[in-house]
Amino acid sequence: MAAKEFFDGLEARADRAKLEGLEHSYLFDIEGEGRWLVSVSGGEVSVTEGDAPADVTITTSGETFDRIRSGKQNPLLAYMSGKLKVDGDTGAAMKLQKLF
Repeated sequence: MAAKEFFDGLEARADRAKLEGLEHSYLFDIEGEGRWLVSVSGGEVSVTEGDAPADVTITTSGETFDRIRSGKQNPLLAYMSGKLKVDGDTGAAMKLQKLF
């Protein structure tokens, strides 16, 4: 699944029960594929394509993103090995694992 397909369907797939009390915005910069802003607020997820200010920016290659998304790559190990970069609120980034 390409990153665009993932983000296009994210609002419908998000587990609303896990979103309660979270108020963060995430900018995903998937190299060669695009940028998406994912906002979590009021128990809802909204996704917009493009560049925008966010609490945290996550940058990675399309290949690494696909491996993380499919469960073949641990996001923490990808971060520690430099395959995934996090700029901003790292605490908010850590919460992503339980959300999606």
